Amino acid sequence: MTIAWRLLGFSGLWLILAGWDPASWIIGLPSVLLAAWLYGRLARQARLPSARLTLGFLSFFLIESVHAGTDVARRILRPRMRISPGLQTYRMRLANPTARVVFLDSISLLPGTLSADFVNREEIQVHALDATVDLAPELDDLERRVGRLFGEELKPVGGLHD
Repeated sequence: MTIAWRLLGFSGLWLILAGWDPASWIIGLPSVLLAAWLYGRLARQARLPSARLTLGFLSFFLIESVHAGTDVARRILRPRMRISPGLQTYRMRLANPTARVVFLDSISLLPGTLSADFVNREEIQVHALDATVDLAPELDDLERRVGRLFGEELKPVGGLHD
């Protein structure tokens, strides 16, 4: 990404966050310049996802967030829906530390789930509103999507066990 695009992107973000007040640019201009410079340095040091892959993942993230919110709302409004909370253990396969963080932070977008704890460096515990449902297919799909975002191709494998 060129410096011009970075400056434009961070300026747009500043406008969204701070509004149209010209006085905000007293802090905004140095912030935008610093953010564009840091992004450029980090991009050279680490492989960052392409804009196309990032937009694709964000679309997936937004759709799944709506599904997750709808699922939880349905469970609240219909008390007869099954709720059997519990923890399940999932073995992660992602190698990239940034990809792992994105994966862990994204787990909560799956209906009724929340990343809860590390068992060790490779395994995490996932809290589920209905622990009788096997989360392996959904977690595997999410992990593969995050992996693709960061250039890691993972084969589909169920990684969940009790």
